[in-house]
Amino acid sequence: MFILGIGVFFIGLLVSIAWHELGHLSTAKLFGIRVPQYMVGFGPTVWSRHKGDTEYGVKAIPLGGYIRMIGMFPPDDQGRVSARSTSPWRGMIEDARSAAFEELKEGDETRMFYTRKPWKRVIVMFAGPFMNLVLAVGLFLTVLMGFGIQQQTTTVAAVSPCSIAQSAHRDNCKKSDPVSPAREAGLKAGDKIVSFDGVPTRNWDTLSDLIRKSAGKDVSVVVDRKGVQQTLHATITTNMVAKKDSGGNYVKGYVKAGFFGFSAATGVEKLGFTESVGWMTDRVGDAVDNLVAIPGKIPALWNAAFGDGPREPDSPMGIVGAARITGDIATLDIPASQQVAMFVFVLAGFNLSLFLFNMLPLLPLDGGHIAGALWESLRRNLARVLRRPDPGPFDVAKLMPVAYVVAGIFVCFTVLVLIADVVNPVKIS
Repeated sequence: MFILGIGVFFIGLLVSIAWHELGHLSTAKLFGIRVPQYMVGFGPTVWSRHKGDTEYGVKAIPLGGYIRMIGMFPPDDQGRVSARSTSPWRGMIEDARSAAFEELKEGDETRMFYTRKPWKRVIVMFAGPFMNLVLAVGLFLTVLMGFGIQQQTTTVAAVSPCSIAQSAHRDNCKKSDPVSPAREAGLKAGDKIVSFDGVPTRNWDTLSDLIRKSAGKDVSVVVDRKGVQQTLHATITTNMVAKKDSGGNYVKGYVKAGFFGFSAATGVEKLGFTESVGWMTDRVGDAVDNLVAIPGKIPALWNAAFGDGPREPDSPMGIVGAARITGDIATLDIPASQQVAMFVFVLAGFNLSLFLFNMLPLLPLDGGHIAGALWESLRRNLARVLRRPDPGPFDVAKLMPVAYVVAGIFVCFTVLVLIADVVNPVKIS
């Protein structure tokens, strides 16, 4: 089952990569750019077939993919595309420029990427990451609205007999501990809280926020007890409770807030479209925050890979780590429907990460080419307004030395994550 789970992940990985490259391919052909190759994977070609002027194929290593477009970079100032320089930095630029023209055929002069207007090039480069975003949204909606997700509900699992600060890290009541407001109000396990202080409570997040904001207030609580609604009255006290971020997620630390005194039952619940959109919006925000926080997590990641440090649950994780997670999912003793839902969730998160990562304005990522096209558009429009000569295409090839540095950093980071995923992986509890 573990191997089966890994196999399912790599199939999903291949589909995601092919879907990404299809975005580039379809828009490039739409704008008349010649595309000699559309490949899924790297390394030796396993299978390929020519259709029109494009070779479609699958390569042996399923860790990426690409399309090749004619004329990604413009000629140099002298119109040369293959001149060499003794400078290593200049050599990088000219190698990239030469590769962009190596498959140039008669009639391709008007089918090169750099000859297209900047807005068309932006669309071609954005189409790939956008396809990953579309796939991520579709997969998330499938799980949220179709399968449902496990979350805390407004049903009472247990009532606390006394008020204990969560920061105290104990469960047993002492004689000095006051009775909890929930016990005094007569709340019982199995009650479903319908409204709190006159506000309908359709989900746990709403109920939790209402309780936290009601410290010191006398409130009415309507519960559904075995099909019959009853109104209870409680005085909400103040206590040290777990801290939440702006998205409603629990984070490290404690805050003073309203305390009722019961634990919520968990269950699998389907979300409506509006709730699903709100949930996804929060996850995108979390993903952006995590992407920005990656540099700060590298020391802990290094210690987890080469030292005796723990692997944090929010630690950066690569393809190998994600594959191990899906293998673990396949071995869980849970309903098959929830296993499928978790598989889909992992794949959706992977596609969301691909979208955000590729949108970074750095070469050789798609975002770097987008930034180059936008800069060209800006300076050409500025020259037109100032009635100056057209500066011509922006030579993105001149940024290739930076691209090699960025690529080198990415490779080092990928190797570090790979080692951590092998020797100290993130695991599902």
